[in-house]
Amino acid sequence: MNPVQFRLLPAAFLILVLAMNPSFAQGDREAGLPFATRSEVIAQNGMVATSHPLATQIGLDILKNGGNAIDAAIAANAAMGLMEPTGNGIGGDLYALVWHAESRQVYALNASGRSPKNLTLEQLTALLEEQGRSTIHPLSPLSVSVPGAVDGWFELHERFGEASMADILAAPIHYAENGFPVTEAISGGWKRSVPRLIDQPGAFRETFTIDGRGPEKGEIFANPDLANTFRILVEQGRDGFYKGEIARAIDTYMREIDGYLTYDDFATHTSEWVDPITTNYRGYDVYQIGGNNQGTAVLQMLNILEGYDLAAMGFMNEEMLHVMIEAKKLVFEDRAKHYADPDFYDIPMETLLSKEYAAERRALIGDRAARRIASGVEGLKHGGTIFLTTADRHGNMVSLIQSNFRGMGTGLVAPGTGFSFQNRGELFSMDPNHPNVYAPGKRPFHTIIPGLATKDGEGWFTFGVMGGEFQPMGHVSVLTNVIDFGMNIQEAGDALRWLHTGSTEPTDSADDMLMDGGRVQIESNIDYQTVRALRSRGHTVQIGGGFYGRYQGILFDRDKGVYFGASESRVDGQAAGY
Repeated sequence: MNPVQFRLLPAAFLILVLAMNPSFAQGDREAGLPFATRSEVIAQNGMVATSHPLATQIGLDILKNGGNAIDAAIAANAAMGLMEPTGNGIGGDLYALVWHAESRQVYALNASGRSPKNLTLEQLTALLEEQGRSTIHPLSPLSVSVPGAVDGWFELHERFGEASMADILAAPIHYAENGFPVTEAISGGWKRSVPRLIDQPGAFRETFTIDGRGPEKGEIFANPDLANTFRILVEQGRDGFYKGEIARAIDTYMREIDGYLTYDDFATHTSEWVDPITTNYRGYDVYQIGGNNQGTAVLQMLNILEGYDLAAMGFMNEEMLHVMIEAKKLVFEDRAKHYADPDFYDIPMETLLSKEYAAERRALIGDRAARRIASGVEGLKHGGTIFLTTADRHGNMVSLIQSNFRGMGTGLVAPGTGFSFQNRGELFSMDPNHPNVYAPGKRPFHTIIPGLATKDGEGWFTFGVMGGEFQPMGHVSVLTNVIDFGMNIQEAGDALRWLHTGSTEPTDSADDMLMDGGRVQIESNIDYQTVRALRSRGHTVQIGGGFYGRYQGILFDRDKGVYFGASESRVDGQAAGY
C-alpha cells in the first residue's frame, strides 16, 4: 500500500488494524484502495449500471441483441419502474443526457411534467387555506403534475433508438406478468411505504401490496396492470398514454378524487430538448441540464472548488471537507432563489456559471463555518429516485434519472394502470414573488439530475447519485474523487460520503436565507479527529444518519478501448458489460 492509499483511511482506524494485523500493510485487497468493495467491471462492447441486477441484465440483453445505449436505457428504466417502485415509475418524470458518438455532441432532454392548467395560484392558495396548510401536502392530488417519463422514452427513441419498442419492452412485460424476486433494500423501502399509502383512494392496495403489506426480500411480486400499460405503449406509442385509454382513465380517476389534472393536460404534454449547461473543471467538461432542476449547483460548486488544491489538502481532511461544505452552502442559496422553470423565469445562468462569480463567492469562504448566507445574485428582494447509465459498441453513452419524488410518490393509483403518480408538485413555492411559485402549466423545481463529462471533446464519464438534495454533493464528491484524488470509478462511489442540510429551499419565501449554518452529517467510519476539527471551525456535525444516495457510473477509456462500470455498494445495484 502506498502513502497516498494510507491517507485515504482514518488514522485511528489504520493504527488499530495495523496493530492487530501487520500484514494489512500489504493490503487486504490484491489491488486498489483498501476501502473499495470490489473492482470495477470492465468490458469492450457495452455496459449497463442500475440499482437492480435484473434491470441491468435486461439492458445488457438489449445491447447484445443489437440495440444501442438509448434502447438499453429505456428498457432498464421500464424494468426499474416495475422492480423498484419505491423510487421511480411511469407516474414520474425523467431527465437524460446523451453522448452521441457519431455527432460527438451532448444532448439534453427535460422530460418533466407540468401542473394542471385549470388550477390557478389563487385557487390553490384557497384550497390550502381550507386544509389549514401553507404548503402542498405530498399525498394530496394537488401535488400531482403530468408524468413525463413515457414521453421522455419516446423522445429518446425517436431521435436515437434502433431497436423496436416491442423488443425494448418485452422483458419488462414478461417480468410484470410473471413476477420477479424483490431485492433487500427495495423490500425495506416498500414495507416502510405501504402503511403510509395503503388508504389512498384508488388501486394502491391491489397494485402494490401482498395481502395489504409490502413484499419481503426474495418474495415474488407481479404487476399485471403495468404489463398491460406497457403493451398499450408498444401498440399505440406515446399517444396510448397521453391521448388514449390511459389518459381517459386518469381523467376519470382525477375527477373522482378531486384532482385537477385533466385529459387536456396529458394530450398537450411535451418534453423539451434543451441546450445542456456546462463548465470546465481541471480540463474536463462537465455537463448538466439546468432549468427547473438542481444540476446548475454541481457546476457552481465545481467552479468554486477549482480555486483550491484539494489533492494537497488530502482526502476527507477537515480542510477539504470545510471548503466543500462552505461551497455547498453558498451555491444552495442560489439554488433556492434562481432555479425554476425557464418558461416562467429568466434564470441568470450566465452569471451563476461564470468563473468571475465563482471567485466572488469563493472569497466569502473563511476559516470558520459561515452561519448567515444569502444568494449573491440580485433579483428577488423586490419582487426517491433512480439513476441508471448505459453505453454501447458505437461509443454512445446515456445518463438517465427518473423519479416519483417521495419514494412511491403519492400512492394515488388509477385502477388498471399499474403505477403511482409522483408528488413533484410539492416542490412549488407558494410565495408569489418567488421564481418557483406555483402557476398553471408550469414545471416545478426538481432534485433529480443526471451527470456527464467529456475529455478532449469525447465522451468520458456518465454518472449519477440519486438522493434528493444530496445529489449535487454526490456528483461533486464522485468527480473530485476521480479527478483530484485519482480514484477509479468504483472507489469513487465506495469512498466516505458527507452531507450538509439546512440550506434555504426552493419552496421557501423569496426573502429567506441560511441563518444558522445548517448541519453536517458524515458516514460513521469518519476519523473522529476530523469531526473534532470541523466542530472547532464552527460546524455542527453528526456522525452517521442521513441519506447519502445511490451511485452508478460508466467511464470510457479511449486509449484502451474499454468501458469501466461501477455500481452502488450500499444497496442492491449491479454494473455489467460484455
